[in-house]
Amino acid sequence: MKKIQALFGAVLMAVGLGVLSPSPAAADPYCGLVWGSLLKTDPAMSQAKVVNVRTGQHYCFDRLVIDLNGPVAGYTVRYVPQVVQDGSGLPVPLRGQAFIQLTVNAPAYDDAGNPTYNPANKNELSNVAGYQTFRQVAWAGSFEGYSSLGLGVRARLPFRVLTLPGPGSGSRLVVDVAHFW
Repeated sequence: MKKIQALFGAVLMAVGLGVLSPSPAAADPYCGLVWGSLLKTDPAMSQAKVVNVRTGQHYCFDRLVIDLNGPVAGYTVRYVPQVVQDGSGLPVPLRGQAFIQLTVNAPAYDDAGNPTYNPANKNELSNVAGYQTFRQVAWAGSFEGYSSLGLGVRARLPFRVLTLPGPGSGSRLVVDVAHFW
């Protein structure tokens, strides 16, 4: 009987010290995000034009928004070893440890060749100082109906791509990059 009591006491002490405990449940993804980091694409072509690029910070992710003056119809968003300019293929230098090339299947110029989006500083489309994930947003050009941007981020993190209507008759291509896995 003393052996059983001693064994029972040892088990209780081990449980109390945390030596014996149930295995932890599978951890929930960060903020419930299950996006992944692989290529996201839609091959359609848009009749809309790029008119603005902006960024924002959220609790679980940083957000990049490309505004168009009509419906979004097509994009390619992917991690690349180096972002390159449309047309020339020249590298776009970016801060960060990982790089996303964003191509929206819409030009940044009208039918007469006049710019609909002409950033003041092609190397800094938005001030992302203090952002948790973004390090730099740069213009990679608009060529033959496609417009590209480079996004430098602190690490290869999961991202998602959304297309949203509005405001008005315009639309938005949205890329959210998570702060953590």
